[in-house]
Amino acid sequence: MRKPLIYLVLGVVVAGPLLVWFTLFREPSLKVDAILATYEEGKSYGGLTIRYPFDGAVFPPEIVPPAFQWEDTNGASDAWLVTIQFEDGQGRMSFESRQPEWTPSDEQWETIQRRSVESKAQVTILGVHRARQETVLSAASIVISTSKDAVGAPVFYREVNLPFIEAVKDPSRIRWRLGDVASPQPPAVVLEQLPVCGNCHSFSADAATLGMDVDYANDKGSYAILPVADQMVLDPGKIITWADYRREDREPTFGLLSQVSPDGRYVVSTVKDRSVFVPREELAYSQLFFPIKGILAFYDRHTKKFQALPGADDPQYVQSNPAWSPDGKQIVFARSKAYRLRNDRRGDAVLLTPEECKEFLSEGKTFLFDLYRIPFEGGKGGRAEPLAGASHNGMSNYFAKYSPDGKWIVFCKARSFMLLQPDSELYLLPAEGGEARRLSCNLAGMNSWHSWSPNGRWLVFSSKALSLYTQLFLAHIDQYGRSSPAVLLRQFTAPDRAANIPEFVNAAPGRIREIREQFLNDHHYVRASQQDIFARDFDRAEAACRKALELNPKSADALGNLGIVLIEKGMVEEAETCLTRAVESEPGHLNNRLILAGLLSRRHKLQEGIVHYREALRIHPDLFDAHLPLGVNLLDLGKPAEATEHLAAAVRLRPNHATAQYHLGLALERQQKLEEAAAHYTNALAQKPDFVPALLGLASIRTTAKDPGLRNPAEAVRLAERACALSQSKDAESLATLAAAYAGSGRYAEAIPAARRAIQLARQARHEPFARAIQQRLEQYEQQSRP
Repeated sequence: MRKPLIYLVLGVVVAGPLLVWFTLFREPSLKVDAILATYEEGKSYGGLTIRYPFDGAVFPPEIVPPAFQWEDTNGASDAWLVTIQFEDGQGRMSFESRQPEWTPSDEQWETIQRRSVESKAQVTILGVHRARQETVLSAASIVISTSKDAVGAPVFYREVNLPFIEAVKDPSRIRWRLGDVASPQPPAVVLEQLPVCGNCHSFSADAATLGMDVDYANDKGSYAILPVADQMVLDPGKIITWADYRREDREPTFGLLSQVSPDGRYVVSTVKDRSVFVPREELAYSQLFFPIKGILAFYDRHTKKFQALPGADDPQYVQSNPAWSPDGKQIVFARSKAYRLRNDRRGDAVLLTPEECKEFLSEGKTFLFDLYRIPFEGGKGGRAEPLAGASHNGMSNYFAKYSPDGKWIVFCKARSFMLLQPDSELYLLPAEGGEARRLSCNLAGMNSWHSWSPNGRWLVFSSKALSLYTQLFLAHIDQYGRSSPAVLLRQFTAPDRAANIPEFVNAAPGRIREIREQFLNDHHYVRASQQDIFARDFDRAEAACRKALELNPKSADALGNLGIVLIEKGMVEEAETCLTRAVESEPGHLNNRLILAGLLSRRHKLQEGIVHYREALRIHPDLFDAHLPLGVNLLDLGKPAEATEHLAAAVRLRPNHATAQYHLGLALERQQKLEEAAAHYTNALAQKPDFVPALLGLASIRTTAKDPGLRNPAEAVRLAERACALSQSKDAESLATLAAAYAGSGRYAEAIPAARRAIQLARQARHEPFARAIQQRLEQYEQQSRP
């Protein structure tokens, strides 16, 4: 049957433009044979750089297809031919791409891997212009291969939001994943919404036991030990605290970098520790963290007892970052001389301020660790020996990990500090010590947090070479300890999270389905309030404190933190009430008692403050933070002799503390013990040369002392002039002291204007008695200045 004419016409009208459209706009396929015919192997084309994979990379047989990525600076290139040549003589494989990246399909990658097992495959990428394919514009080649060694185990790791201070504020955003390198999907999240911060984790060799740092119950020393299962529960019954080791010492313990023994019976950690742990503004390296004090101790799960490890328990050193040998007979750890921060005023604080750590952050001080090895001997310990090749080499050596066969140790080396260092690189040496070799898997930015696969053929580690957010990489390790270039675990890395602390788990990929917590209580909100206080977010801190008090109205920590918040908000009466309740709730809580005593003193309730300082010293007789303010209060009450006892104790505890030295000098001066007073003022100025009160105290003695050995009018003038310069001549006491020094030197013409200015400033500040005292001296100066 003949079709109506209209349909034939419409067919021409409609089909015609479609045919023209496909002809004009369909991108023609690359002419592979023609391109390869014009390509001259060995010729330097330039212009193209293959960013990933890295040349020489060795892939595990079960890994998902990688994304080949390159950069082409030849602006004319708008298409690329990816061609792969194998050593099996069966011809090359070729693929085209219209973007500077290409990811093989699963089938293509399977073929590539099968043809490159234990043999080289040369990947060449050629840049061309689609309209002129007869000319190769750019080119580059790399070699890859596939190992016969499977990875054979999943990776357990942590994902952290950056900068790190944000993760500290809200630890519920941190999550843990367990993943198989063979899975094309991101690893399953097995733990999230943890209301407290969780840190380092480790498994026993058979993956039957998991240990993890958790800040349960507002205790930084808390540590969870639980059996590995499909469904796991973090509850109080599975938590110990490193703070139980010699708790009677009343010395803080944070217990970081703990490690479960291979047989799961023991856990070793650093206790009685102190770390530089300060947030930084830089996104990639947003914290500086390394221990500066601590000894090694272990917990025996059979006896449920804590014990120091003899040979690694010397308080002169910081001993940290322990790692077990596979047979559990040896421990390798990082060691350095213990150090006390000059400005560490908060011995129980975790996060420190840049000011407290300025010797490391801005003054260039380094801190180097050496690796030491010690026998465990069932907890008997022994003599710690430096590990040759990883000690006393002018670098910082840390984070040792034994290979599963006990043959090798891989460790990190950097110019200074520990962990999260931009220049950190991985080195390998024989387990008994020897020459350390730099591994070929090292990348351009930070290489750390490594772990061996159970078969000892793969290393997983973290690096920031390709992203500000830490990513995970694999490297093959052969029987001779040689590593291949790194392979990115691209599906393991979220774009907005840093992936760190990876650990191979000797179990099936789905062994752990979920880890959930069952300890949300007032302690969680207390800890949250502490971080908010540190971040000076006082509204949020107050809300967290009040939530904690809803759950536990007698929480001394919540009451104490709320008191701090109210002080910061200027609500001092409410703060005093709150802190009083805190002390009544827990009389032995030293921090709350000291804060209350300080608040009472600032509110001129000196006697009440003294009561709390004395009680604090009854609990802890060598508490610097009680001796110093107690001495100051007694001075203010006109009791210099009694004050001297406590100020001398403060100086004994911290000889380099300028404020303590000054107040002791002041107490002695008021007792007319001028020679001793001058010595302490001098000590204060040795620590803090621009300390105005000490300058004035010493100037006063040099002006008024009758002893010629103490009197020195010229030095008095110099000291007082320095004090006036520092206060920009806006301080009445400084000017009055300068006037007296001038008069003591016979320079009355200069003393008179200084005294007049001092009177003016004293009256502006409504210090009339002081102004009258200066007026009397002024009259003497004027009388002495007359001919």
